[in-house]
Amino acid sequence: MKNIQFAHFDKFNDTSNYSMVADNIYQGPDEEHLFGLRYELEEEEDSQYPLEDILDKFYLYISDFEDEENFATSRNVTIELSGELEDIKAATAAIIGKRVYNQEYNDEEGVTRVRLVIE
Repeated sequence: MKNIQFAHFDKFNDTSNYSMVADNIYQGPDEEHLFGLRYELEEEEDSQYPLEDILDKFYLYISDFEDEENFATSRNVTIELSGELEDIKAATAAIIGKRVYNQEYNDEEGVTRVRLVIE
């Protein structure tokens, strides 16, 4: 993933249901915290990874898609992620403006594993 940036969903303009609680982070009608995210997949990446690892690392979940029908095939992705406010703040601080990818490595026992790299 590269060119990671905040995305704005039109529904965030509905101030009767959404209020900004931090930079580009909103609280929704069910008291959930959420933000929009836009990124570009690199050649060897698919729509599942490294996104799934980011979701696991920061305890987030996908709550909306800009274009759900093309999510699995698009190279440019816009999604809404939700979670606890502190987890969202940690995630956005870590990944906005960065490159995120999975890297294979061999552990001490020679087993090939995959780790999430944020640079």
